[in-house]
Amino acid sequence: MSKVLAEEEYVEQAYLFRALKERSNASEPVQDLMAYVKEEILTTTKLPMAIGYLLSELNHVGTMSSAMERMAHYFTPMQTYLVAAAESDKGTFDMRAAFDILAREAKFRSESAPADAMFFFQFETICRNRLDYDSGLYAIAHDPIYNEDWQRWILKIRSQIGLVALADLVYVHSERYLKQELSTGHEFEKPDPLLFNEKIGRIALANRTKQPLYFFSALQRQMKYPEVVKPVRKSPDENAIPKLVTAVERLEARIKLLEDEQRNQGIDLSQFYKKQDGPT
Repeated sequence: MSKVLAEEEYVEQAYLFRALKERSNASEPVQDLMAYVKEEILTTTKLPMAIGYLLSELNHVGTMSSAMERMAHYFTPMQTYLVAAAESDKGTFDMRAAFDILAREAKFRSESAPADAMFFFQFETICRNRLDYDSGLYAIAHDPIYNEDWQRWILKIRSQIGLVALADLVYVHSERYLKQELSTGHEFEKPDPLLFNEKIGRIALANRTKQPLYFFSALQRQMKYPEVVKPVRKSPDENAIPKLVTAVERLEARIKLLEDEQRNQGIDLSQFYKKQDGPT
């Protein structure tokens, strides 16, 4: 099970992930970049040993998340989940975005991030990048930054997200809600657990009928957690040149067929026959 690390560990993690994000490109494998950055990491931390294990797994299996999962005492479940999501071929979440998020999160941890701000940062990351809520919230719940009350609440809302707005879930577990209900003099069910202060409760109350993105924007401004990485929308013309090359190649092939026919040579159909590897 993961545990809260020393500040210097998170500082070096932030440097590692930021360097990988900034230096990554399509022509150089991640393991080569990581080997370079390893030499720059502070050797008084445990990160160089962790990088060594990551490199071994990358060279043998081709993934990082499997190694991070085995090092659950060092990497948090959320860190592992983000890398696994980037390595999956089923989604559109890419590794550069994962490195960017991991760098910002590690830096925030090094600054003694409060649990409520970290939760909103992590949850907004899942929402903005369209990651799986169920798996993501499970990973968040087992982060060592959260106590038993937080873990119980996060696991509970896994089944409520999508049915109940996040602003509502936050408001009814805030000091603002408690004071409001006490002032009415009516009987009510006290929030259990009580996780959010009056300020967050007011923000949630003001955004109960608004779009969730407005709620996140207000929280980020007021709580000053890192700005969440948003997916970059690709331009429809981004792949125009490769598509144009393919179209030209097809056009050239058709012109060649027409030229052969004009020369009274006919069209050689044998080039389209499928070759047999052996007797049928």
